[in-house]
Amino acid sequence: MAKKESYIKSSYDELVKKVSWPTWSDLQNSTIVVAIASAIIALIIYAMDSVFSNMLDVFYRLFS
Repeated sequence: MAKKESYIKSSYDELVKKVSWPTWSDLQNSTIVVAIASAIIALIIYAMDSVFSNMLDVFYRLFS
């Protein structure tokens, strides 16, 4: 039981005293960057899917 208490206490001390947590402003900026990057990647994947779909449609029309 002493090992568990020691582990919990050391974990708490590390989280409170040794970890540098980002500020609210940093979190907001990071969230915006992730949202924009996700939207850009989604648009790229959509464009690629559309191009390949159209290419396959043309291919199938030629050989069917």
